[in-house]
Amino acid sequence: MTVIEGIPRRQPVREPAARTYARSLPVVPVRARGLTIEGADGRRYLDCLSGAGTLPLGHNHPVVLEAVRKVLDSGAPLHVLGVATPVEDAFVAELIRTLPPGLARHARVEFCGPAARDAVDAALRLVREASGRPGILAFAGAHHGGAADPVGSGFGAGTVRLPYPQDYRCPFGVGGPQGAELAARWTESLLDDPLSGLPRPAGMIVEAVQGEGGVLPAPDAWLRRMRRITAERSLPLIADEIHTGVGRTGAFWAVQHSGVTPDVMVLSDAIGGSLPLSAVVFRDDLATARSGERAPGPRGNQLAMAAGAATLAYVRENRLPERAADLGARMLSRLRALADAFPCVGEVRGRGLMIGVELVRGEGGAGDGRTSSGAAADIASGDAAVVPGSTRPAPRPAAPELAAAVQRECLRRGLIVGLGGRHASVVRLLPALTITDEQASAVLDRLADAVQAAALRTPFEEAP
Repeated sequence: MTVIEGIPRRQPVREPAARTYARSLPVVPVRARGLTIEGADGRRYLDCLSGAGTLPLGHNHPVVLEAVRKVLDSGAPLHVLGVATPVEDAFVAELIRTLPPGLARHARVEFCGPAARDAVDAALRLVREASGRPGILAFAGAHHGGAADPVGSGFGAGTVRLPYPQDYRCPFGVGGPQGAELAARWTESLLDDPLSGLPRPAGMIVEAVQGEGGVLPAPDAWLRRMRRITAERSLPLIADEIHTGVGRTGAFWAVQHSGVTPDVMVLSDAIGGSLPLSAVVFRDDLATARSGERAPGPRGNQLAMAAGAATLAYVRENRLPERAADLGARMLSRLRALADAFPCVGEVRGRGLMIGVELVRGEGGAGDGRTSSGAAADIASGDAAVVPGSTRPAPRPAAPELAAAVQRECLRRGLIVGLGGRHASVVRLLPALTITDEQASAVLDRLADAVQAAALRTPFEEAP
């Protein structure tokens, strides 16, 4: 056994037992270009995970490599602890050029540690310092870069989770505009009812499309409602664009679909052009209340800033968001035909090239015997129920084992996909924005074949 061949055997022994991509995707990549990865075993894969969205131009794009080489060849320092440099200045200028105009005119940019959660922590600290209050409004299913504060610490840390609108597993059992309206009313009631028990919060953080939560696009009208609710109460709105930014959803930033201008934007992943980089963009009047203390951690990665500036410019100049919107709509259309063919596909959803396929157990549907009375308890667990008097059927139970089987079958067919959602039952597609029509067709063919194979081989099991 060669050194490279032994990597999959050694990694589980040397690393913690926490869930990692390596445990579900036993590929040892040795070369990569665009959408294609070549493994140590000589096999080639179409990568539809894209580093969990960190590769908007795919692997080793020429403009990224050129930008990195230029810095290396110049003799410039590679790390400067946040000291201003020409590379940083060029990145910030390009970034501001892409922002929603209402924010760009008043924007300040703060670099923080390189991880997404560093940017989330910095954004939360910003609004807390500006308001002098600890509370944060977040939404069920949110991930926010894995930061513990918004989603993991619960009410004791001053974080309150609100219902996030969705159709298939609507927390109110109705979905559509009615479900979004109920979610908005819930938010207003908590903020305005003096007996709700909710102290005035410091701000609200929201994803226009929940990524790790299961690829859930927020309705544009609902997001505008959240902007209005926060603006009327002088609460800063934080837009988490970690997974959705840099053209992924068919707009440069996902909030632009709704015309919303947030007060703060959390940026990471794609902004580094494949290298670790995180930043917070915020309205300048929020800066006046800050102590001036900068976030801890390394903040001056010149290679990431150079790669990021080149990536932002390439995406903008080549209209890749528009390309993502067009190709993503066509891929969603084909995948919805897959849902019609396989009862184990509960829902296909997404926006642009951010696509999710939710796998469910059994034939189910309206004929599985579940009615409003039998599904009411699901509200507490985040699954939908049918409201009294509604004829809307409850969704079938999630099938995480089937989703994992589909991921394995995809890998056998040379396709790398991710999993997400509340029960890890959603197959996620995040291809590079440079994906060709031919590659997209191959991706869908392999995925359809994998779903069929997994459905035949895997017994349906209900999620815990």
